[in-house]
Amino acid sequence: MARILTGTCSWTDPALVASGWYPPGTASDAEARLRYYASRFPVVEVDSTYYALPGERSGRLWAERTPDGFVFDVKAFSLLTGHPTRASALPRDLRPEPAGNRFLRPGSAPAEVVDELWRRFAAALAPLREAGRLGAVLLQFPPSLAPGPAGEAAVAAARERCAGMRAAVEFRHPGWFARDRFGRTLDLLRGIDAAFVAVDVAQGLPSSLPPVAAATSPELSVVRLHGRSPHWGTGSKEDRFRHRYTDGELAEWLPRVRALADGSAEVHVLFNNCCGDAAVTAAGAAQRLLSGEVPNSP
Repeated sequence: MARILTGTCSWTDPALVASGWYPPGTASDAEARLRYYASRFPVVEVDSTYYALPGERSGRLWAERTPDGFVFDVKAFSLLTGHPTRASALPRDLRPEPAGNRFLRPGSAPAEVVDELWRRFAAALAPLREAGRLGAVLLQFPPSLAPGPAGEAAVAAARERCAGMRAAVEFRHPGWFARDRFGRTLDLLRGIDAAFVAVDVAQGLPSSLPPVAAATSPELSVVRLHGRSPHWGTGSKEDRFRHRYTDGELAEWLPRVRALADGSAEVHVLFNNCCGDAAVTAAGAAQRLLSGEVPNSP
């Protein structure tokens, strides 16, 4: 039977730390926070690695502070998946000079710099891999990555960089989900053994993505629930992700999650509505729904 692991897309989000969810005395203690989180959920996504490369020391500490069976999904550094990246976010020895506030865009960074970023990213994940704590590398591509030969090549190249690790691919361009295109999107991911990331967002917006799910890897499927804010794709982070899921909204996903469990050995259900304690509350509710503690129908 597939393992269905539920968690959130951060355990260090400032709004969560300030929400009072962590017990008194742990909010300011990094080790205590992670240990407490891992006592409540079996999986977490590391999103800070999107903004800056992690170090090997961080990976070792994460592994030491979590129990056997706990896993980390790690989001790839922004430049590695084609997002515009502030030059100052690169390691100091790899920054162009002067860095200032300039952005590096896809294709503008020297190939040798990109190669070194991938090498360091993989090295930082080594302690998690050795400890059996690495769930998957999340390859989230920007809305600018449209379907077509160039987009498919970019996805395949990023997946190849993660050889030896499980990988999950999240698309943000609606074209990948188009009715006449979606089958080819799934075939692409099956061919490179990458998990398709199913998403939940508000519907009816120009940037909306449909709530579809499919198992494209026998090892892993991933669901990321971003909330249903009408400001998805626009506004501040608080605006984009401010949403509290109801049990009825969560129950809509139960048949999809269970179908994914029929096609993959493990399913990660991750909440990204990181405003206050909304994500951990939703993750806890989803755990109860999936275990049958409350009714499963909306």
